[in-house]
Amino acid sequence: MLASTLMLIALLCAGVFIPVPYAEMTPGPTVNTLGEHDGEPVLQVTGRKTYPADGHLNMTTVRVTRADYKMNLVEAVYGWLAHDNKVVPHDTLYPNGKTEEESSQETAEEFSQSQESAKVAALRALDIPVQSWVVVSTVVKGSPAQGRLHAGDVIKAVDGTAVKQPADVAKLVTRHRPGQDVVFTIVPAKEQAAAEKANRAAAKTEKVTITTEASDDAGEKRAVVGISAGTDHTFPFTIDIKLADVGGPSAGLMFALGIYDKLTPGNLTGGAFVAGTGTIDDEGKVGPIGGIEMKIVGASGKGARYFLTPADNCAAAARDTPKGLTLVKVGSIGDALDALADIRAGKTAGLPRCAAR
Repeated sequence: MLASTLMLIALLCAGVFIPVPYAEMTPGPTVNTLGEHDGEPVLQVTGRKTYPADGHLNMTTVRVTRADYKMNLVEAVYGWLAHDNKVVPHDTLYPNGKTEEESSQETAEEFSQSQESAKVAALRALDIPVQSWVVVSTVVKGSPAQGRLHAGDVIKAVDGTAVKQPADVAKLVTRHRPGQDVVFTIVPAKEQAAAEKANRAAAKTEKVTITTEASDDAGEKRAVVGISAGTDHTFPFTIDIKLADVGGPSAGLMFALGIYDKLTPGNLTGGAFVAGTGTIDDEGKVGPIGGIEMKIVGASGKGARYFLTPADNCAAAARDTPKGLTLVKVGSIGDALDALADIRAGKTAGLPRCAAR
């Protein structure tokens, strides 16, 4: 008995003091995009008529342990057994040794981009024109493009071929062999900013010649210049999203619906408590997110009765749906608007629901 007791104590000590390579996800706060957060409206529209919007269109979040947090075996086992926690490999949240600072920067950039796409998707769903341009998003330090191209430069053409989508840039550059020249036709960022401020089209363009270099990919090398391309927009009025201490792209759908609701008379939810999640692109397509199990638990705990769920997350979400919560399958902002119309009308029997596989 003494030997068994000592062995048990040794095992418990090992479980407490020996770190394991895991991290933990738990339900985070939910925020009503139609309401206030820290004393100010989450969505603020200036320069366009808005309408009172009641009800709930809540975006949802997930809390994760810090990159430098050392989980022990006891905590890992408890997390595996607990209903409201999820234990995942540490590299799932922080791949390639990513630091807390690097992860926070990345999620902040994703959050900012999701806000822009939410605005575009909402306005396009309302047939309100939005002007868009392909721009230089980032320039890699030490690359051929450094000092030649700058973040915010508008890319009009590559080698004389007009650019319409960010993907066009890489496609045109990789037609070259490493070491060959590629010619960018751009509107410098400062000229573009001045034109937008003066509410006029940018007139000044420049041609910039850059010598490509070989990519560092494994296998066949591509020609690259060291930039990433993105999209910038000019909106016909101002939309501000005020929400601090949140990162990642998963609030895009709920921001878009909140904006749509404020710009249209009546209430999208009909007074129902609706929560949801999902990335959104400029065309209104809804994409999958991480931590869906934690998000539906958090939403249910706050009183949500309907949860707008990305189609690709449906199977995982439906494995353990909280009692009283209906998971509504959506693949676009149009799907979400149709579902909300049925919820308003009380026609919930025909809602597209998530099903476990």
